[in-house]
Amino acid sequence: MTHILLDPTAELPETAVRSRTARPKALDGLTVGLLDISKARGNVFLDEVETLLTRKGLKVNRYTKPTFARVAPTDLKQRISMECNLVIEALAD
Repeated sequence: MTHILLDPTAELPETAVRSRTARPKALDGLTVGLLDISKARGNVFLDEVETLLTRKGLKVNRYTKPTFARVAPTDLKQRISMECNLVIEALAD
């Protein structure tokens, strides 16, 4: 089965073809990034996720976008990619 994902922020008329990154088989020893996109109550959801992950002994790093209305700044995305093995992004309303 083929899935087509579209980037709503893309400025190019053609979509880029990228393969999906393989999911880790286990989370042991990995660092999980939690990205709050600054929507109302997204932090409440991430607080619960952080509690569950830390109870399992996982390392968790928290990040926040300056505003939900724009793409995350490049320096934030680079920092997350260097400090984390995977990311959970919170959307709420």
